[in-house]
Amino acid sequence: MKNTCPFRSFWMGGFECSDQLNHFGNRVDLLSETGHIEAARADYRLLADLGIYTVREGIRWSFVEERPYHYNFDTVKTMMEAAAVTGIQQIWDICHFGFPVDLSPLHPHFSERFVSICTAFATFQKKNYPNERLIVTPVNEVGFISWLGGEQASTTPYAKGIGWDIKYALVKAYIQGIKAIKTINPEAWIMTTEPLVNIVPALNASLYMIMDAEEKHEIQYQTTDMLTGKICPELGGAAELVDFIGLNFYYNNQWLANEPSFLPWANVDPDPRWRSLSSLLEEAYLRYEIPIVLSETSHAGEHRPNWLEMITKECFKTLQMGIPLKGICLYPIIDRPDWDHGHFWHHSGLWDADANNPHARNLYIPYAQQLAKSMDIIKTLSC
Repeated sequence: MKNTCPFRSFWMGGFECSDQLNHFGNRVDLLSETGHIEAARADYRLLADLGIYTVREGIRWSFVEERPYHYNFDTVKTMMEAAAVTGIQQIWDICHFGFPVDLSPLHPHFSERFVSICTAFATFQKKNYPNERLIVTPVNEVGFISWLGGEQASTTPYAKGIGWDIKYALVKAYIQGIKAIKTINPEAWIMTTEPLVNIVPALNASLYMIMDAEEKHEIQYQTTDMLTGKICPELGGAAELVDFIGLNFYYNNQWLANEPSFLPWANVDPDPRWRSLSSLLEEAYLRYEIPIVLSETSHAGEHRPNWLEMITKECFKTLQMGIPLKGICLYPIIDRPDWDHGHFWHHSGLWDADANNPHARNLYIPYAQQLAKSMDIIKTLSC
C-alpha cells in the first residue's frame, strides 16, 4: 500500500536560508549569497525537471521586519510568484536562525514581536495566495540554535551556560506563533524541524557513563516535547498544534557524550554504537505518533551519492515498517558557503558553485544519477 502524500512531491529541495549573525558578528544571508532570490523561478524549473515540486524556503525575518512591527514582503512575494508559475509548493521557515538586530530570544519583547511577524506573514499569504495551503516551520532547529547561541557563544546572544533559557524562550514564542497562524488560517500546516541525533557512551563505559549518554540523547526531544505539551505545560503546547515532525539528519549526527568525536557512518568495520536512520525515525515516531518528514539530509563532496544511497535504503525500510514518512528533503539543494568562512563552499548540493562563481548551477552528475535511482526505489511505497 502506498504512503499517502500530503505534499506535492515526496522528494523535496531545501534552499539554505540562514540569516543569523555568525560567530564573528556578521550577518549571514545565504539566499542572496547563492543567488536564489534572483533565480527562484529558474531554480524551481530545475527541480521540476527532476520531479521535485515541494521546497523548503525562508522569509528571512531579519530582513522582512525593516523596523519593529513594520514588514516588507516584496521579496517573499516574488518567490511566491515564482512558485505559482512553476507549480512548486513552498514550506516556509519564519525564523531560520536569524533575529532582527535589536532582538534576542531573551529580550522582553521577543514573543510579542515573533507573534506579530507570524501574524503578518500568515495574513500576507492568505491575501495573496488564498488557494495555496500555508505550510510553516515557525522556528528552525530550536535545539541547535539554543546550543549555538547559549552554550557556544557563536551567534545571538553570544553566551554560554544559558542554552535551556534560550530554548524555553524560543518555544514559548513558537507556540504563540503557531496559535496566531492557525487563528488566521486554520487550514495551515505546521512542520517542526529538529536535529535527529544519537549520543552514545565510550566503549566499555561504566554504568554512570551509559546513563549520562542516555540522558544527553533524550535532550534532543525537549523542544518537541514542549511543543506537544509533554513537558512545560505552562507554555500551552499540545500535540494538535503540530502536523508534521521534521527531523534533520546528517553524517555527524551521532557522537560520543562529552567528547568531540563523531561515529563514522561508512566504516569497513561498523561501530556497534552507530544506529540506523530507520531505528532513529521509529524512535521519534513512536514518541509522538505524528507523521514525520526527513526535513534535512545531505553530505558534502564525492560521498554525496553514497550517503543518498544509504538514506534511501533506510527510508525504504522505514516505510516498510508502516511508519508515516511523508517526505525526504535534500538540504541544501544548491551549494552554499560556510556561515563563518564565506570563501569556503561545502559542495553539498545537487548543484555546485564556488567563491569565484557563487551563482553557478553545476549539476553534480553522480548525485543526480543516485537521486534518480532513489526516486525509483522509493516510489513503490511513497506517493
